[in-house]
Order: sequence, then structure tokens, then C-alpha cells
Amino acid sequence: MSGRVWYVAYGSNLASERFRCYLSGGRPTGGARHYTGCRDTSPARAERPMTLPGGIYFALTSLTWGGGMAFYDPALPSRTAARAYLLTLGQFADVVAQEMRREVGVDLDLSEATESGRQRLGPGRYETVLKVGEADGHPMLTFTAPHGAGEAELNAPSAPYLTMLGRGLRESHGWTTARTASYLAACPGARDGWTHETVTGLLNAGEPDQRRG
Repeated sequence: MSGRVWYVAYGSNLASERFRCYLSGGRPTGGARHYTGCRDTSPARAERPMTLPGGIYFALTSLTWGGGMAFYDPALPSRTAARAYLLTLGQFADVVAQEMRREVGVDLDLSEATESGRQRLGPGRYETVLKVGEADGHPMLTFTAPHGAGEAELNAPSAPYLTMLGRGLRESHGWTTARTASYLAACPGARDGWTHETVTGLLNAGEPDQRRG
């Protein structure tokens, strides 16, 4: 396995401002938590937009944002907009640690994930690592819950969280407000508390200069 991996983000880390908090430390706009950052605070060596088979759903309750958190389920009949960041193995391990509210500094053996496509690091909500592809000789990895949407405690996401997701989708994929609202409002969990119209209003209020077509 090479010394670098692509971390494939599909939630709030679609937004570069938010992801920088994982790398170099800080508190994201609208969030309630300060992140320590990685041991190596260098920016990602490269990044690229991508689309994954499957969909996202919102479940449990985020201590950072309130409301449901985004999880990836490759079995959902949808497509997931994602953003890949090229990191060192240590940075990826530290991102996982911060996601699980653990101390950074413990390296991970990800050989099972890279060889079989799936590796469960523990019982936590973001401790199941999935290999979703390869690019430039490096594996593309994401992490999610150990179960799918059908077994989850669905919960609608908060307004600040949806705003950050919307910002990330605009940054990484160049989506309009209308497309972003349709995508987010259709996700399991989100549709229990949001409609296309309410998400549209939220995104327009949070990003007044974004394209609304």
C-alpha cells in the first residue's frame, strides 16, 4: 500500500473551510466544536470531485451541529456527490480519530480495507472504512456507519449542517441552489424534516451570492 490515500468526503467535509479544521485545527462556521487538527497540518496534496454509487442518509445526533449526521450507504438506489482529498496515511488516521472524538496520533493498518473493500475499525458511527475506488495509484477510502439506512435511527439534519453541505456541493460540483436542494431534501432522514422549498430558502439565506438557477 502506498503512503497516501484519497479521503472521500460526502458530508460537511465537502466544504474546504470545514475540512481545514480537521487538518490544521479550528472551529467550523455554525459548529459547536473546536478540532485539534492532524499531526501533519499540511493541506491536501490534491483534490477532485467525484460521484459514488449509493446514497447518503441522516441519522443519530451530531454534537457539533445538532440534528442528524450524514452517512453513506452504497446500497441505496441513488448517487452520492463526493469530494476526494489526497492525504498521507497519518492524516487519514487523524481525521478518523477526530470524527470519533479520540486523540490523534494512532496510525491505522488499512490493508483489509484496501484489499477487501471494507474494514471495521470499531463499533463507532464512522469506524467502518470502505474502499470506493483508486486514482493515480492510491486507494480511495471513505468511512461510514457499520449498517445501512434501513437499520439506522433516522434524524433530520440541522440548518447549519445543511448550509455547510450546500456550500460544499457548490464548491466541489458547481451545483445550483435548486439542484442542491433537490439532492439534500430527498435523502432519508432529511425528508422527514425538510422539503425542497425549505432547503432552498435555507441555502439562499446562507449563501446569498450563490447561483440560484
